[in-house]
Amino acid sequence: MSNETLQTRDGFKSQWGFILACIGSAVGMGNIWRFPIMVARWGGLTFLIPYFIIVLLVGNSGVMEEFALGRRAQAGPIDAFGHATEARNGNRKLGQAIGLVPIIGSMMLAIGYTVVMSWIFKYTFMSLSGSLYAMGQDMGTIGGTFGGAAPEAATLGEAVSMMLQGGIFGVGNSVWLIIGLVVAMIIMAMGVANGIEKANKIMMPVLFGLFVILAVYIGFQPGASEGYKFLFTLDPKGLLNLQVWVYAFGQAFFSLSVAGNGSVIYGSYLPKDEDIPSSARRVALFDTLAALLAAFVIIPAIGASGFAMGDVNPGPGLMFVYLVNILNGMPGGRIIGIIFYVAVLFAGISSIINLYEAPVATMQEQFKLKRLPAVGVIGVIGVIVALLIQPWTSQWMDVVSIYICPLGAALAAIMFFVVLPRKEAMEEVNHGAKKPVGKWFEYLGYGFIVLCILALILGVKYGGIG
Repeated sequence: MSNETLQTRDGFKSQWGFILACIGSAVGMGNIWRFPIMVARWGGLTFLIPYFIIVLLVGNSGVMEEFALGRRAQAGPIDAFGHATEARNGNRKLGQAIGLVPIIGSMMLAIGYTVVMSWIFKYTFMSLSGSLYAMGQDMGTIGGTFGGAAPEAATLGEAVSMMLQGGIFGVGNSVWLIIGLVVAMIIMAMGVANGIEKANKIMMPVLFGLFVILAVYIGFQPGASEGYKFLFTLDPKGLLNLQVWVYAFGQAFFSLSVAGNGSVIYGSYLPKDEDIPSSARRVALFDTLAALLAAFVIIPAIGASGFAMGDVNPGPGLMFVYLVNILNGMPGGRIIGIIFYVAVLFAGISSIINLYEAPVATMQEQFKLKRLPAVGVIGVIGVIVALLIQPWTSQWMDVVSIYICPLGAALAAIMFFVVLPRKEAMEEVNHGAKKPVGKWFEYLGYGFIVLCILALILGVKYGGIG
């Protein structure tokens, strides 16, 4: 990349703008509809202790590495991987070809997330209009409403056929899907500094503030103490259960968004004086705090509701079925529902713009498109595919999370810790660092590669672990 390109490349204007954008990318639905249930199911602290350990390991290896890899090349995964192989053996095209894997993963994950965002936009609107609260606690109506927004098909072919035969706007949640994607694309079209950074500077503080309000309010509801019992349970014998560690590992691994795409592209927008080790640790810390806040909202809410904790499964059903019932049954349920779904909306928007950013940047870098046309091309592809796969969204997301994301993370780590010359890698991660990392970072990096491979193997074995 030329010096002129480097000088004119859009990027983050402040450290906290970058950190908040990265927090936004990491704080997603996994923090809200999966983490709390896994904590409750596996015994509170019994699950949290392994989770904290894995977050510490991944935050100090994979997150740092992906930021540094992107910044070194001042480019997304394709050119970042190409830079690594060129620095090693002069073969840039090899790395660029390998870099397609995380880009494909990012695009596929973004498309699946577009469908999820359509549900969030719909339910946020329903909470604001009062129609969500009007359903009361009638589980038939609540479940039927979500079933209409999220139809299911057994195969991808069946899903596409269902959408085409029923009419794009006759099946699923297509209008809200388009609205949600347009909102995300408008933010992205404004650029990194003026769009993504500014949006996250608003959304992330508001999100944390809203979840604090919810946690305090729900904490005073009758029966909430039953939920806290799950949060603070510690079973020393449970720490010997391999499955606890497997699912804690999966939750931490995927929550930190290490997949060789989003963190790499955000890292490419960093100035050279940015303290990467410090930023990576802050991202890991605040992502963990967001997950804990969600747990302090949802687990006591379930405890106060009368639902048996074992009857509630992680996933969309928690957020769009059970929580609708629970929140509607609380005093001031309409207001609480609005607060909750607005917070979730901000979490979703911040995540989806990160997922689409890697493909958009790729269009700019590889095809020399300006920002607006690049956003337009990716947006059109995203909306067409997302509309067609709506009834197969769950399976689509499973394919990406089980196979492509761990592979992308492993490839990025190999590029940085193995392929990129050691001196160059260490120089990049320590450039601008107030407390430079030492030899331990390399060793953790090799361990992280093993963890990525392990995430792939365990995901296949268990049908997904995060």
